[in-house]
Order: sequence, then C-alpha cells, then structure tokens
Amino acid sequence: METDVREQLDEILSSYTRESSNLIPILQEVQERLGYLPGEVMRGIAKFLRLPESAVYGVSTFYAQFKLTPTGKRIVKVCRGTACHVRGGARILREVEKRLGIKPGESTEDLKYALETTTCSGSCALAPVIEIDEKVYGQMTTTKVGHILSDTK
Repeated sequence: METDVREQLDEILSSYTRESSNLIPILQEVQERLGYLPGEVMRGIAKFLRLPESAVYGVSTFYAQFKLTPTGKRIVKVCRGTACHVRGGARILREVEKRLGIKPGESTEDLKYALETTTCSGSCALAPVIEIDEKVYGQMTTTKVGHILSDTK
C-alpha cells in the first residue's frame, strides 16, 4: 500500500473502535477521502476490524454507493424517473453520453466525470433533470446540457 494511502487509512481508523458495526462508516469515509475503495485498503480495514476479507468485500459490493475502481471527480446523474422520462429524459441522457463520451457506470479517461442514472431525483416538477455534484439542473434541453457541461469543466 502506498505510504500516503496507508497514512490516510490509519488516520481514518484512529477515530473508530474495532467493532464490526463500524464497517460501513469506515468504508464511507475511506471512499469519500480516496474516491473509491482500493483492494489493499479493504484488506487493511478487514485486518483492523478482525473480519474476513470476504466480509468487507461482500459489503462493499452489495451496496451501490461503493466503488471498487477510480471514478470521475464530478458525478453527473441523469434522472430516469417517470416525469423525466415523459419529458424527454432519454434524449437528455443520450446528449450527456455524447458530450462526455461515456455510458452510465463509466468515467471519462481523465477521471474528471462519472456518469450515473437515478430512478428518481425527487425534482419531478423540474423534469427532465440532471444533477452534477448534487446540484440539480431542471427543465433540461440538449442545448442546456452542452452549456452546463462546458460551464462545469
């Protein structure tokens, strides 16, 4: 494990007890800090909590919030809920895919952007919507997608 990553993990673990109930909060904090969960870090967490590595891996793969590979810094989410679908959400998703050159679940090569879809963003009155880093952009059009993505670069 790289020294910097080891130091960050040690710092995170120093604020937790060795109880297995701390597994998810530790995973969340590591991912927030590193952007994903490297294998060697999960092994370190397993050792710290005295859990089998398979248990840590099982939890990290069960929950969609956890990423096992590096992901883009800026998270672009396109809503696929009913209101967004009816108001052209599929067209918005295609435009985002075209502009970023990736599909949902992927990240750009430079790791600036990751593309995800969501079943509902809870902003139905603004449909169709996209979120970038949790900021909601409503009443989207393909033209607005271009402006918003170029403004966030």
